[in-house]
Amino acid sequence: MREVSTDEIIKVIRDLCMDANYNLGEDVLAAFDRGIKEDESPVAAEILEELKENARIAREEQVPICQDCGLAVLFIELGQEVHVTGGNFREAVDEGVRQGYADGYLRKSACHPFTRKNTGDNTPAVLYVDIVPGDKIKITIATKGGGSENMSRVTVMAPAMGIKGVKDFVVKRMEEAGSNPCPPTIVGVGVGGTFERSSFLAKKALLREIGKRNSDPELAEIEKEVLERINKLGIGPMGYGGNTTCFDVFFEVEPCHIASLPVAVNVQCHASRHKEAVI
Repeated sequence: MREVSTDEIIKVIRDLCMDANYNLGEDVLAAFDRGIKEDESPVAAEILEELKENARIAREEQVPICQDCGLAVLFIELGQEVHVTGGNFREAVDEGVRQGYADGYLRKSACHPFTRKNTGDNTPAVLYVDIVPGDKIKITIATKGGGSENMSRVTVMAPAMGIKGVKDFVVKRMEEAGSNPCPPTIVGVGVGGTFERSSFLAKKALLREIGKRNSDPELAEIEKEVLERINKLGIGPMGYGGNTTCFDVFFEVEPCHIASLPVAVNVQCHASRHKEAVI
């Protein structure tokens, strides 16, 4: 049994909060470059250049990529041979977020859903824990902004609607979303499980690297097809037209009840902020 202190967990999460908000992933930066080179619209290419410049300034000056620094969503793989010492695991996660958002001068966006009173420290974090073999803790943070999250949807279809119904639902959602989620977007699609499980799958899908296809060849083809259909909508970067409306589409699929077809679409803006660390 390996012991890991809550102090170490706090520090790692603190640093990840700032890293995610300051440093856009290399896969997103490469997607900017492809769009600049390939988009048919000069205006679209110009906007992508501006987004790339914004990311550069954030990285070099260590300031947030976007003023919406998001809710902290944490996916933690906890090795079953790890014994967390020194305090409560859940409280350590929230303390890491609390320190990261304070020390990094990141906007705190967590509030009561009815009174709208801000919690003041961006907690509680949204936490998912998976118990896995081994003696390590893998921590992945996604700082999820409100603009793109607001464009996300979940439904439970009749099974007879099948894959065509799922694909049409995703494309229609992105058409309705238009410029609201600050495109180019990344679209996570969760299919199967239960109502809430499909939403989890959709959010987790957003952690995949741009360009990395599903290991299932059939799903990989579906991802490419839906991506192509979304980009043909002509919404373009920030809604100004062009064929770079979406950087990628990721499907995650699990078995579901014989009477149901749960489908969730989780939308991510161009500031796709997620970082990971292993203790």
